[in-house]
Amino acid sequence: MAKAPVLTPQADDFPRWYQDLINKAELADNGPVRGTMVIRPYGYGLWERMQQDMDARIKAVGVQNAYFPLFIPQSYLTKEAEHVEGFAPELAVVTHAGGKDLEEPIVVRPTSETIINEYFSKWVQSYRDLPLLINQWANVVRWELRPRLFLRTTEFLWQEGHTAHATQADAQAFASRIQRDVYADFMENVLAMDVVLGRKTVKERFAGAINTLTLEGMMGDGKALQLGTSHELGQNFAKAFQTQYLSKDGAQEHVWQTSWGSTTRMIGALVMMHGDDNGLRVPPRLAHVQVVVLAIKDDEAVVAKVREIGEKLTAAGLRVVVDDRTDTPFGRRAVDWELKGVPLRVEVGPRDLEGGTAMLARRIPGGKEPVALDILDTLLPKVLEEDQARLLQESRERRLARTVEVSTIEEAAEAAATGWARIPWADLGPEGEAKLAEQGVSVRCLVAEDGSVPTADDAPGTVAIVARAY
Repeated sequence: MAKAPVLTPQADDFPRWYQDLINKAELADNGPVRGTMVIRPYGYGLWERMQQDMDARIKAVGVQNAYFPLFIPQSYLTKEAEHVEGFAPELAVVTHAGGKDLEEPIVVRPTSETIINEYFSKWVQSYRDLPLLINQWANVVRWELRPRLFLRTTEFLWQEGHTAHATQADAQAFASRIQRDVYADFMENVLAMDVVLGRKTVKERFAGAINTLTLEGMMGDGKALQLGTSHELGQNFAKAFQTQYLSKDGAQEHVWQTSWGSTTRMIGALVMMHGDDNGLRVPPRLAHVQVVVLAIKDDEAVVAKVREIGEKLTAAGLRVVVDDRTDTPFGRRAVDWELKGVPLRVEVGPRDLEGGTAMLARRIPGGKEPVALDILDTLLPKVLEEDQARLLQESRERRLARTVEVSTIEEAAEAAATGWARIPWADLGPEGEAKLAEQGVSVRCLVAEDGSVPTADDAPGTVAIVARAY
């Protein structure tokens, strides 16, 4: 009888495969309240690495971190009509606390434009106070009707940036810079994710924004996932909260604003973009465990050698775990590390010691080969960089192979069953977008003919990227 697979094969049931992997790779569990999740240590280690790298990029463009309250007076949200209308179905509202009904209901933070503007209006007095560039790492709550771990949860972790500028041009340039220099750079060079940078349609914009820039990735099943957004808020919130500054000319002017965010959804994307039937494959630059050194047998010399190798590789700048749990069968441990997607395994047994070698298992391309022990510290950094590049190349090749050029709504809907479609926006338009929505297909973003981000919704030659999405 054939041995049952560790995971449901992707080709049989992609959503089931995803849930299996999240569970068996010990990334997360469902929380006690519907739609919440418990991020387990291995999954949280991925988020910590994402935080560290993103935080450095955010600070490099001049942004400072701050923190704002989780609880927001309901009256704040009602000040910007489009914003409150867009979030109303997702709000969690506290009406009773301290043993009595509250005089004013309190909203649990769904996003922070309103409460941050309350303070921006106090902190900004003159043009000398601009630009004001703030980011916070926090949790948010949006009542999710169809939860899925990491992809859509009632509570999730994120960073949200909020900025105020003297001119529309400055705000527009900063929103673009975040999309390009922070998000795209991180996703491509650290997460090894091929992403398409584009502009959202009016229908898909963030509630209260005048423009939303997005980064879209193709998952292993051909569906799209929004990986980050950067919004131009115009002066909508500034006028609602009277966020003004005294210009050089002595006139009171409303500021121009941006907001932008990325979330723990990136962990879900990591699973669905890079995972295979054997588990997760973690990009080496992201991995909090890049190399695991395994003792195959309970042999004193073997255990001593794997510890020595671990120290040598750590000294070479690699992130290493030594697995000398020889009371657990080697095969089980190897499968567990494969599920977790650790890029490299260095396996050492008595025969390897005799030959002065170790068996090197590469998770990303697959396969094993013997390697001399004395070159591990110089070889492995090169191998990790090769495998980082391989993941990005694979994700790009998948998108290109599964994206087709179409000219009709019917062709776009058909293509979205297995991948993405590109259709001239002039041929589709808002009416075509609405017809596609009836079939569960959306315009993920608008791009220019040369692949750049359009400067306007109706820019000549604009192309719509159409797909089913998570």
